Amino acid sequence: MNRFRHLCAAAALGPMLLLSGCSAPPGQPRKASETLSPNEVVEFGTLYSENCAGCHGAEGRGGAAIALADPVYLGLADETAMRKVIANGVRGTSMPAFAQSAGGMLTDKQIDVITSKIRARWGRPGILDGANPPAYASKSTGNTRQGEVVYGTYCASCHGSQGQGGPKGSAITNDSFLALVSDQGLRTIVITGRPELGAPDWRGNLPGKPMSDQEITDVVAWLASRRVQNPGQPYSVANERH
Repeated sequence: MNRFRHLCAAAALGPMLLLSGCSAPPGQPRKASETLSPNEVVEFGTLYSENCAGCHGAEGRGGAAIALADPVYLGLADETAMRKVIANGVRGTSMPAFAQSAGGMLTDKQIDVITSKIRARWGRPGILDGANPPAYASKSTGNTRQGEVVYGTYCASCHGSQGQGGPKGSAITNDSFLALVSDQGLRTIVITGRPELGAPDWRGNLPGKPMSDQEITDVVAWLASRRVQNPGQPYSVANERH
């Protein structure tokens, strides 16, 4: 009797196995195992690690470029400004364009994911409430002469009298550094600092005396005036002998 039951069960199971086999022919990958093409990836961790982490560090902790997991920076730069930089890059600096429309490899949807998730994961709503922060972008023309005075007041103790570097800070008038950062990039660093490197934001350079918007504009103008035409050259191209 038991043998008869086993035979009946096997007979009933056979067609089911045959049908399930037809849905996944040998050698053909199942839907869940298919590899996405690069422009179909919308998972933030993958997009960030493959496109951003090399400069901005794992988990946005900073590296060659500023930390993106900085609530002060994310409170200062709005989503539109961030998206523009990611999509179009910054001409003349190490920040490339990522949007396909600008010669990059990412779709608009992928750029939207990167922008929104950076802010959602690492931003802190209200971080600048009551802080009266400077504007993200300059609203006036900087005065280089006044900027040198501002630099001496707020920056020289760490970065040296002429920005050549000191025991507490790196060289910030180095021609190679200035060639790789835009005026807006300089302004962002002055305002937000580099917390991952121990550099304070605009409120912490001189205790009890935060930098004003105009002072930031002026010191950025002074730093920008230190750029050279041919960075890294030991002499002027005009003086080269052929």
